[in-house]
Amino acid sequence: RRLAKSHGALITVEEGSVGGFGSHVLQFLSLEGLLDDGKLKVRPMCLPDRFIEHASPAEQLEEAGLTASQVASTVLTVLGRPRDSLEVLQPNLKSR
Repeated sequence: RRLAKSHGALITVEEGSVGGFGSHVLQFLSLEGLLDDGKLKVRPMCLPDRFIEHASPAEQLEEAGLTASQVASTVLTVLGRPRDSLEVLQPNLKSR
């Protein structure tokens, strides 16, 4: 409750699927009326609802969109910094 009232964005990250922690957070925020004014941007990040091939943990997180750079990119996008978001994902973009 305190985070939702004092921040403009809330991002949950989990190695679970839809219906996990992020869904519970959204349910709570909704029932408490903390989304009603439209000021809080919420982005739950979780495993996609599809099969991910067996690979190293790093490769699986990459395929799922949950690497550190992908999380940082989501944060920057939510904060209204799409160009910075692209630079996180494509570091050589800055040199162009």
